[in-house]
Amino acid sequence: MTAYQDALSTGVIPPPECPAHAKNAVPLSGPRFETAPTELYREMRRDHGPVVPVLLPADVPAWLVIGYQEMYQVTNDPATFPRDSGLWNQWETLPEDWPLRPMIGRRQPSIYYTVGHEHRRHLEMVQGALGMISPLELNRHCEELADKLLDTFCARAEADIISDYAKPLPILVLARILGLSDAQTPALSKAMSDMADGGPDALEAFGTFAAMMHQLVADKRAAPGPDVTSWMMAHPDPFTDEEYALDLMAITAAGHLPTSDWIGNSVRLMLTDDRFAASLTGGRRSVPEAMNEVLWEETPTQILAGRWAAWDTWLGGQHIRSGDLLLLGLAGANADPKVHVTSAGADTGLRGGNSAHFAFSHGEFQCPFQAQEIAETIVRVGIEVLLDRLPEIDLAVPAESLTRRPSAIQQGVTALPVRFTPTPPVKAT
Repeated sequence: MTAYQDALSTGVIPPPECPAHAKNAVPLSGPRFETAPTELYREMRRDHGPVVPVLLPADVPAWLVIGYQEMYQVTNDPATFPRDSGLWNQWETLPEDWPLRPMIGRRQPSIYYTVGHEHRRHLEMVQGALGMISPLELNRHCEELADKLLDTFCARAEADIISDYAKPLPILVLARILGLSDAQTPALSKAMSDMADGGPDALEAFGTFAAMMHQLVADKRAAPGPDVTSWMMAHPDPFTDEEYALDLMAITAAGHLPTSDWIGNSVRLMLTDDRFAASLTGGRRSVPEAMNEVLWEETPTQILAGRWAAWDTWLGGQHIRSGDLLLLGLAGANADPKVHVTSAGADTGLRGGNSAHFAFSHGEFQCPFQAQEIAETIVRVGIEVLLDRLPEIDLAVPAESLTRRPSAIQQGVTALPVRFTPTPPVKAT
């Protein structure tokens, strides 16, 4: 028995409170996540400290970790805070139609939900397949598909960068490297967007997504090709078709909407912040800086689920019960005032080369490095091609009129209207 458990049993300290009963628990929804997320995180920190009692839909209790030090502690201690959703103490009371079920999951045999040796086995298989992607081939796919999308609107003098470009580009690239066809991407994109928003269509979207990935596995078993799915299935360790499909779902979900929002948030920053104006006239230096700044200040994945307490413990001054759900507040931890700007960016307020953010999570279950590189390539090439092809691009509406997606989970603008000097399609030159 630990010292804490001994003190708990003897009544020296009170038992941990269920976050559902905590005073002033914060509903993890509402317009302020869309209109003023930075201010909202600041208020959470002021009122509750680095670990915040929150309520998910249907008043389901959880803890939101928004302290940088506490985030590091949780993600580096898989014994106390494992990623094992089977430990959750709320399963028995959870509504069957709860919209966040797809996000939480329950002991699925995939890279995202397995632990220990089984997780490392899945990770090795996925990393090996992603590592076989040629960087030159990936760049070629990104440039070709970016040009293809730009050809559809470059002569119009106006466009919505989100719907016309940022949202379709990542899924088109992912489809190519996974072995899907371009024709399958619209349905896949809609399914994952509906899932991420956690609305009434989330469960149906999850079913569509799962069916598409299972079909992809069946297609590649019948006819393998030079793609990630086939390389995964060629791994020497045995996996079931269900496991392949679940791992493909994890790769695709993690790679689509966050990458789309990374593009959209970076372009928005470059169009509205004078520090990046040089990039809009052909300069390339500020593109990586804008991308890194977004990962600190407007990271696409704001909240990640999750970790579950293996036993009663304390974290950030809060009593955590065995089986409580801890949500990783990546955006909140990045905004922790204890994290200071590096000297490299002190003159501009930028982060310089400091990439010690939690945008890709941290620890044993962080986004695989190969996947991070793929996302970075899609975003960087996508922005560079956009700036090359659309001279004099500018925001077509006041910056303050832009609206964010109504989600506490994902951070991205719903539309980014721009105007620019018309140019001919590449295919016509």
